[in-house]
Amino acid sequence: MNLQPVPFLEVERISKRFPGVKALSEVSLAVGVGESIAVIGENGAGKSTLMKILAGIQQPDSGTIRIDGKPVEIRGVPAAQRLGIALIHQELNLCDNLSIGANIFLGREPRQFGWISQSEINAQSRKYLEQVGLDVDPRTLLAELSIGQQQLVEIAKALSCNARLLIMDEPTSSLSAREVERLFSVIQSLRESGVSIVYISHRLSEVHQVCDRVVALRDGQNSGGLSREEITHDNMVRLMVGRDLDQFYARQSLTPGDVVLAAKGLRTRDNPTHAINFQLRSGEIVGLAGLVGAGRTELLEALFGVQPAVAGTIEVAGRTASIRSARDAIAHEIFLVPEDRKLQGLVLPMDVGQNTSLPGLHRLSYFSWIDSRSEQKLADDMVKRMRVKTPSTRQIIQYLSGGNQQKVVIAKWLAMNPKVLLLDEPTRGIDVGAKHEIYELMEELARRGVAILFVSSEMEEVLGMADRVLVMHEGALSGELTRAQLSEEAVMTLATGQQMKTI
Repeated sequence: MNLQPVPFLEVERISKRFPGVKALSEVSLAVGVGESIAVIGENGAGKSTLMKILAGIQQPDSGTIRIDGKPVEIRGVPAAQRLGIALIHQELNLCDNLSIGANIFLGREPRQFGWISQSEINAQSRKYLEQVGLDVDPRTLLAELSIGQQQLVEIAKALSCNARLLIMDEPTSSLSAREVERLFSVIQSLRESGVSIVYISHRLSEVHQVCDRVVALRDGQNSGGLSREEITHDNMVRLMVGRDLDQFYARQSLTPGDVVLAAKGLRTRDNPTHAINFQLRSGEIVGLAGLVGAGRTELLEALFGVQPAVAGTIEVAGRTASIRSARDAIAHEIFLVPEDRKLQGLVLPMDVGQNTSLPGLHRLSYFSWIDSRSEQKLADDMVKRMRVKTPSTRQIIQYLSGGNQQKVVIAKWLAMNPKVLLLDEPTRGIDVGAKHEIYELMEELARRGVAILFVSSEMEEVLGMADRVLVMHEGALSGELTRAQLSEEAVMTLATGQQMKTI
């Protein structure tokens, strides 16, 4: 008789309700020993709630969880850790003012005679760092490591708790291509040693590289699964959104208008030795490509006045503009959607309506009094226009999904009628459906004459959305590609500091 091995983890008919929202409805999944599965779904599909239940952060209303075939109750994070489950958050939970070893054993420090044993911390840390392929002295301050290295420290920390299941939430969102490759190698090594992986990512191209199976959620319910042989981009999209997204990058050929923004000899604070020159025209979508650390974000921040340029000029509609602060940029109808929406784009304790109306309050005020009716109408109109999924405009924004938060960040600037819109990683950490909506919005704005300059680390996005691409390398513009010249090879050639071959 051929018996199937018992999965390490079984989740059976788990449900969870929050006030006004049913986050999960009888969701089931299983993960075998050493198996890697992807859990995919649009923002708000229930992925985060399910992972928080498995990690002990939240409790289910009903359903059963089994470990090694035995029912368990996960009443808190320590209970999850005792069962061998560790959640590695997208925003790493580490202390950059402590050493690597101190981070790995924080709160669980080995002691001798009542005193913390630093020698034991270092010895044990080296073992776990070696397991994740990180050759760094555990006495090194965490702040000295790259984001990719810090993520490996987070994994080492989980392994030090004898983790048998690692839940990875958007693990590659802030990593360079080389760091992503390193992480995938570590994941493979962990699987070979019997550690199971639950992998959550909106970068669907990664799923086939890392995962054995796919489990899809939609509206808090199981919407299907895929074996390794069935994993394709189209199949995953179909399970996530319930439809095919035909013409995902539905660019139309538009004739750009007049120059609305020009940088002449612009030198940023972080890269003062490189003079940057370029132009943006109305109705044009221009991509800003480059490797991590190339200076793309710094350029956008200089244009928006967050980190004013140290030299050079910015011209708006042919006239020199003094942009020394965000207030100056806003006065010239230049707006920035920042890379980190939670830290820089939103006021999380405020509600959706307040965040939407915040930049334009001066337009809604009379004698220092805010016209609440006008504010409410603006919020309602923008929420409807952007198709923000929220119970009401009074919903505190930190409780919205990432994709809906991003829509609000964009909505607050659209209400100001932008002339130039700067987008820094506009689709980072959001689902494929929300991405499609943002692409449609970019297209709509271009048709209305808005000039768009966007940074993206997703090559497919750059190639799909840009009319032309400016490529940066080590703080300098290394080249420009027209749409006819666009290819992954051409972008990477310039991004690595090489010159394009002339035909």
